[in-house]
Amino acid sequence: MSDTTVIPTGFYENYPALLSEQGLEAMRDHASRDPDGFWLEQAGRVHWHKKPTRGFSGSFTGDVSIRWFEDGQLNVSVCCLDRFLTEKADQVALIAHREGHGPAERLTYTMLHERVCRLANALSHLGVEKGQRVAICLPMCSEAVVAMLACARIGAVHVVLFGGFSAEGIAERLVDSQAVVVITASTSRRGSKMVPFKETMDAALLRAGASSAVHSMLVVRTSDEPVMMLPGRDHDYHGFVDHFEADFVPVIMKAEDPLFMLYTSGSTGKPKAVVHSCGGYIVWAAYTMGMVYTFRPGDVLWCTADVAWITGHTSVVYGPLANGGTTMISDSLPGHPYPGRWWDLVQENKVTMLFTAPTAVRSMMAEGDEVVKKRDLSSLRLLGVAGEPISPDAWLWYHDVVGQKRCPVADTWWQTETAGVVLGPVPGAQALKPGSASTPLPGVDMRVIDQQGKVQTGAAEGALCIARSWPGQARTIWGDHARFVQTYFSAAPGLYFTGDGARRDADGYYWITGRMDDVINIAGHRLGTAEVEDVLGEDHRVVESAAVGIPHPVKGEALVVFVIPRKDAAGELTEEGIGRFVAKQLGRYAAPEAVYLVPDLPRTRSGKIVRRLLRKIAQGETENFGDLSALNDMAVVKTLCDRVWAQSTFGQGVPEQARA
Repeated sequence: MSDTTVIPTGFYENYPALLSEQGLEAMRDHASRDPDGFWLEQAGRVHWHKKPTRGFSGSFTGDVSIRWFEDGQLNVSVCCLDRFLTEKADQVALIAHREGHGPAERLTYTMLHERVCRLANALSHLGVEKGQRVAICLPMCSEAVVAMLACARIGAVHVVLFGGFSAEGIAERLVDSQAVVVITASTSRRGSKMVPFKETMDAALLRAGASSAVHSMLVVRTSDEPVMMLPGRDHDYHGFVDHFEADFVPVIMKAEDPLFMLYTSGSTGKPKAVVHSCGGYIVWAAYTMGMVYTFRPGDVLWCTADVAWITGHTSVVYGPLANGGTTMISDSLPGHPYPGRWWDLVQENKVTMLFTAPTAVRSMMAEGDEVVKKRDLSSLRLLGVAGEPISPDAWLWYHDVVGQKRCPVADTWWQTETAGVVLGPVPGAQALKPGSASTPLPGVDMRVIDQQGKVQTGAAEGALCIARSWPGQARTIWGDHARFVQTYFSAAPGLYFTGDGARRDADGYYWITGRMDDVINIAGHRLGTAEVEDVLGEDHRVVESAAVGIPHPVKGEALVVFVIPRKDAAGELTEEGIGRFVAKQLGRYAAPEAVYLVPDLPRTRSGKIVRRLLRKIAQGETENFGDLSALNDMAVVKTLCDRVWAQSTFGQGVPEQARA
């Protein structure tokens, strides 16, 4: 991992910076001297029914209590819609593109407000009350955005579920959340695959049985194909909703009332739902997106994340709309039905800010530079990335080829639990280092601690923690506050432990080294898996790689590497050659125990590689993989298992049927 490349402040002559370097430092100073005053000032970014007079109250110790702006009152849908109906009534708020469905749908703030109000009335008619949970399981269509905002308008807590979850995974979440209404679709196409939303939801409800509280389902018909509907429970979405009034008086919420729950998967035990509150979350969404993705007249932000993930909540829905911007969604894939599909969508919709995952960047990088150069991407002025650490090699390609060296790259780090960016640059106001998540935003008190829990100063490496609460911080885990305290506050008393490791350089820039359980101890040598992946990222024949550690009887742990080769270089790369390359670059101790050339890696739809699954597969396991409901493609699991069994000693002498 290198921090020698620096793109200085002032490099982007045509990029209108939000702040000067001095202005950014002034914000940091204000936040440090008077945190409550700073955050009450930032609370002015959204509309309040009753303005708060209190900032933070609570504690990171003991039972842990987190409260922000608790004497304030507001409605989040008003913050995103009503406040703009005078000055921006005819501005496009949402561009919704669906592959194979003709031109993109373009909804103005007025049109989006009307649709949200109609659904709010429909949900109220179905008996949904303030505080009850509504499950939303939809593809990337306009109804998904409408559904989230309608729940916010009536005070219901939305629970957005990934469309790729299994029936078992959905059933578990429906029972845990006790959702009373489900909003889903008939089917949806994801590339060449058909996703059976309604069929899966029916199976989930059957599996949940009497443990489910669902009494009604709204179904968005996505094709002319017949849909099995259960009389009395199921309703055609538009046939039912479109008849209601296009006005609904918003329910005024207390700042600490819950806005949504979002499930994150664990390697063991049931998935946990983190809870975010109305006031703190919307202030944080408006603040972080306003700092990193500054909306100007005519801007179109396309964040490619699914709304089922926190990136979709904050960077697709709440952040852009709370800033009065135009947000775009699409269900397309970067290379389907042909290479360069996303670049065509950027060109067609005059996208000015593109925000995607490192995985997508690397996959488009693999298509070649000419695919990019054939398109007119002159509308772009800012590029963003989040989800996993991006290698300097991929960062520079994104910057040089896609951004033509004129668009800053905002590499950000955040989590479901943080709700928005905590590490990331303010473009134009600070220098950029390829591969670094830059510095904490003003108001974020980031710390690095060593193995003994001691806070490190200056250049250091260790566990990434946060010393002071921020408005968007998750309040608890639904129904299990003890688990919340144990998960995030037990590793370093008085600090929020992110679970990630990081290196901070002499300039105060942070480099994420991966999950702390992704640090391998090989015969006393500590090796971050991100270091291995960054080294392999320097080889242009490699599309992507994932390094994991497995138990070893002599070394304690050993390194195993999975590598996706470029299609035109598949014959050049060998397992032995990759092993030698890693050892040469990092040292003989880092020589991999095994290398596997594979067609793909197990990942969530948001692009995160599921490394815990790779660790189990690398050890020869073929079952007991834990919760896999968030996987984008289950077929890759068998492919990898077969590859490991065929290449390793695990499969020697084992009949084929025993390995199935």
